[in-house]
Amino acid sequence: MFNFERENTSITAKWWRNVDKQILFSFIFLFFLGLFFSFSSTSSVVGEMLNKKTYFFFIKHFIFVLVSLFLLIFISIYDKDKIIKLLFPLFIISILFLFLVPIIGVEVKGSKRWLDLPFAPRFQPIELVKPFFIIVVSKIIVLNEKMKIYNRYAVSFLLLMLINVFLINQPDFGQTLLLTFSWVAMVFTSGFNMFFLIVLIFLTICMFVLLIFFLPSKFGYILLRIQTFFNPEKGDKFQSQNALDAIKQGGLTGQGMGEGILKDKVPEAHTDYIIAVISEEFGTLFVLFILTIFIFISYKSLHKVYTQDDNFLKLALVGLISLLMMQAFIHIGVNIRLLPTTGMTLPFLSYGGSSLVGSSILAGLILNFTRKDIFRNFKDE
Repeated sequence: MFNFERENTSITAKWWRNVDKQILFSFIFLFFLGLFFSFSSTSSVVGEMLNKKTYFFFIKHFIFVLVSLFLLIFISIYDKDKIIKLLFPLFIISILFLFLVPIIGVEVKGSKRWLDLPFAPRFQPIELVKPFFIIVVSKIIVLNEKMKIYNRYAVSFLLLMLINVFLINQPDFGQTLLLTFSWVAMVFTSGFNMFFLIVLIFLTICMFVLLIFFLPSKFGYILLRIQTFFNPEKGDKFQSQNALDAIKQGGLTGQGMGEGILKDKVPEAHTDYIIAVISEEFGTLFVLFILTIFIFISYKSLHKVYTQDDNFLKLALVGLISLLMMQAFIHIGVNIRLLPTTGMTLPFLSYGGSSLVGSSILAGLILNFTRKDIFRNFKDE
């Protein structure tokens, strides 16, 4: 018993010595900010509108945060090689869940993106697929040296297209673009020929355009959102306009906690428009502070890329940070009407169990791959 406790203590102590504490506390701070804003945005009025008890959503969010923090710590402590091996079967399982969405998925407002499982009600499989996809693609591109480099790119591209087919069918154009942009960032970083990359991006865009025009009943909403973005008079601008108005009303310093009205006017305010809720109640300066935290995490993580020689870790970190930053910027861009509406959550801060768990896996992997002992081992080798 004594030896077991001592061994656990040594593992924890070793993790504490080697983990990047600045990145760790930044992630934890974002989780607790999300918890705080959940308390503010899921008010009793929203509870009454949805026939739920007061702070029903906040209590659920609190439970999700506890689970997510446990996952974050566990993944960041676990041995790197073991966790990479474990991620592959988890990736296959998450893909199987994604394949089940068209068959037994729950449809909400015309989109079928969720599974209603006994152990995970209203679960969105793509949130698990995203971080696992980054690791699998990194391993395909870097570690499978028996295959020619362009064949590795082709395999990773086919995997991307397989996932995108199911995302487009849901339809979930926002997550499709997010995964595609993250893949492009990884491939570009790995040294892929720019000419072929541009041709590939062009062909992908052409494919999306053809889907929109030849299957308007399924994908016409994408064209409508783009048209509404450029000409608001052509479509329904209720949510995006209310979000922009809330940001304007908040000004630099905000109207005060609980004083915003966006959360009572837009049902998805605590998920898709959380940054507008924050801006309305706490001001644009606070939003810039949150954005600075994301940038700081990205800078600290990418700085590690230049300090060690393992190509897999380099590519995985680039992919994970690209995924994190692109999702954050897409969410903020939609809220300030720089981008068409996509229904994208803000990592760590938006309400939603699937989003929080997916964010915790991403954060845990970043913390694991930036640990000092991992870099030291590679340098010694």
